[in-house]
Amino acid sequence: MATRRDYYDVLGVPRNATEDQIRSAYRQQALKYHPDRNKEDGAAERFKEVTEAYEVLRDSEKRSMYDRFGHVGTEAPFGASGFGGFGFEDIFETFFGAGTTTRARRTRAQRGADLRYDLTLTFEEAVFGCEKDLEISRHDTCESCRGSGREPGTEPETCPRCRGTGELRRATQTVFGQFVNVSLCDRCQGEGRIITTPCSTCHGAGRVRVNKHLRVSVPAGIDDTSQIRLAGEGEPGAQGGTPGNLYINIRVEPHRYFRRQGNDLLLDVPINFAQAALGAEVEIPTLDEPARIQIPSGTQSGRVVRVRGKGVPYLRAGGRGDLQVRLHVVTPTDLTDEQRQLLEKLAQTFGTEVKPRENKGFFDKVKDAFGV
Repeated sequence: MATRRDYYDVLGVPRNATEDQIRSAYRQQALKYHPDRNKEDGAAERFKEVTEAYEVLRDSEKRSMYDRFGHVGTEAPFGASGFGGFGFEDIFETFFGAGTTTRARRTRAQRGADLRYDLTLTFEEAVFGCEKDLEISRHDTCESCRGSGREPGTEPETCPRCRGTGELRRATQTVFGQFVNVSLCDRCQGEGRIITTPCSTCHGAGRVRVNKHLRVSVPAGIDDTSQIRLAGEGEPGAQGGTPGNLYINIRVEPHRYFRRQGNDLLLDVPINFAQAALGAEVEIPTLDEPARIQIPSGTQSGRVVRVRGKGVPYLRAGGRGDLQVRLHVVTPTDLTDEQRQLLEKLAQTFGTEVKPRENKGFFDKVKDAFGV
């Protein structure tokens, strides 16, 4: 454990120094070693040491106890958090009148809360983008008092409980001297001033709840569960702090025909047996205008025909995905007499033998294709 230096040596004053000499010595030492001014190693510990010495020697009772018993007579008041609730920074700032005060630190600006809004879009709105008008319920700065909380034309008064300090000090006398507990004033909440005539509009809150109308641009290609951030459109900040943000959660309704896969659209189209066997040109819907696609002869159920550039626009970029048309060969279930007769004639040309299909590998299929 390091040996604690004599408090008089720490401040560089004689043992019979006057209060003015002690105060002057502390001022010089504190300015020299304050961490905000001196970034050298050990400066913070040196500042703590001179402040501890000053706290004892400036108080006549504590100084008397120190002169009689040394450091043992001053151990009780000092802890990890400072002197009886009065920290090193508080002593420095009270003494020099510089820097950020304790009350200012308690009432520093605070960022406003974020807000969230659920926005439901149709499938087409999400694909092509749109403009949406929103009505958001939130707090806003009171226009009558401009956020002060007091009636226009009136001024706040000094808090009678703390006399404007924002703090309550309670002194306790012990065998080791007088200790002081410092707490936040419960009347003014540390402000040092109270509003005696609250604003008639916001009732002293400084804020009122309003319905804010906003117009938001939804970019083309936005997907379900995406989020749009509107900076500064959340709750206003306290004590002049920056407002929060508004986060818009996107929900996209399903489409009757189309499904989305990344930037591609998927469409299932039924075709009949004749179209699959002979090939055909058919009209299909798209999100733009109807398009015509060519069905190759011999098409099997499940085949995909790709229509370029008819998918979803790339988000905040040029170009679009494709439309994937999956063809499904549908077996008729309600034939007319004529259709049945024609199919029976066709069936006779195919024969009646049923032969299982071989499970061929890739190279076997290549051989078959080239007749090897």
